[in-house]
Amino acid sequence: MVSLFESQVARPLADRLRPKKLTEVVGQDHLFGDDGPLTRMTQTGRVPSVILWGPPGCGKTTLARLMADIADMAFEPLSAIFSGVADLRKVFDRARGRRATGASTLLFVDEIHRFNKAQQDSFLPYVEDGTITLIGATTENPSFELNAALLSRSQVLVLKRLDDPALEELLKRSESEMGFDLPLTGEARTTLRAMADGDGRYLLNMAEELFMLPASDDGPLGVAELSRVIQKRMPIYDKGDDSHYNLISALHKSVRGSDPDAALYWYNRMLVGGEDPKYVARRLLRMAIEDIGLADPQAQQICLGAWQSYERLGSPEGELALGQAVIYLALAPKSNAGYNAYNHSARIARDTGSLTPPAHILNAPTKLMKEIGYGQGYAYDHDQEDGFSGQNYFPEGMRRQQFYDPVERGFERDLRKRVDYFAKLRRERQKKRGETD
Repeated sequence: MVSLFESQVARPLADRLRPKKLTEVVGQDHLFGDDGPLTRMTQTGRVPSVILWGPPGCGKTTLARLMADIADMAFEPLSAIFSGVADLRKVFDRARGRRATGASTLLFVDEIHRFNKAQQDSFLPYVEDGTITLIGATTENPSFELNAALLSRSQVLVLKRLDDPALEELLKRSESEMGFDLPLTGEARTTLRAMADGDGRYLLNMAEELFMLPASDDGPLGVAELSRVIQKRMPIYDKGDDSHYNLISALHKSVRGSDPDAALYWYNRMLVGGEDPKYVARRLLRMAIEDIGLADPQAQQICLGAWQSYERLGSPEGELALGQAVIYLALAPKSNAGYNAYNHSARIARDTGSLTPPAHILNAPTKLMKEIGYGQGYAYDHDQEDGFSGQNYFPEGMRRQQFYDPVERGFERDLRKRVDYFAKLRRERQKKRGETD
């Protein structure tokens, strides 16, 4: 029930437009299909414990309230930022009291990832015995931030950032609520949606500022005027959270996929979000080694040079050097043959334990070592035909391995010819000596 005092205080536009039923929720159609999880909940009237994972302003709190209404449950909201164990105990006590009278409780915990392991563990017995149904909201990856025990007792629903049609629908609803249109040109209206960056609550807050502007005879606001009136939302990017790893993954895979335009986009998304360019430089060098390798040995030098250029120039000029390295890597021939060869050889080296090198390639600095065969039969390659002896350098009793298998791209095409050439010579030398591989 709204008090007299509350009724005299204007509620924010975003709160007034909060959906009153699931069909009014925008931007989450994947949850409402014929076999969607929220559709099933609506049909059965039963709500299980759920973790809502999605970006800010996508409707997590709204969905939690509507789910409580669907199941006719008491709604207990908590914020993990401002609540502790004492607050949880009070909620659990009230839930036990309701349960004794046949009523049920939905506990909504916003930013649930902020609770530590012990606090998260405290939910388990009450979820298991049905005292509460837990709805947790988080902007962080639950796989990393929530206890496995809690996840095993909950269904994870992934919410998406609001797309452009969903944001436009919110603007139309805001105009219907206010009774007049936003004072914007079509281009400025598009810019306003872009400024929201998928956050519906932020969009409505900006719209409310525009509705409150005094009437003007100059006509609707254009893009330039809008930018002066409204502060653009900063991109969602935290160097310690999921978005950090998502964007570097997008950059890496765009480079691997030889798409310089997409790679530049993700590179600049990271910079706009405040990422340290030195971190990007280090990851670019990793890409040159892992995904390009010997198909273009110059790639490593390009990355090292760009890194050094950034350190000498600083920002913002140094970012251009790194951007050029991004372009070079994306367009370079790709090969992970060296990467695979290293990993395969490392695995075999671990598995074969302490096998010693064959005696003929061991130095014999003492008389005893010569007497027991060290160095005996070693063929000095520079003195051999074609400068190649074709001797075995693997441990005795171990079959010859091929770790490096160069691709037919870039410089590795030449290395492929060398590998095949030496393999042919090796077979000829072995046949001449009557050896088997």
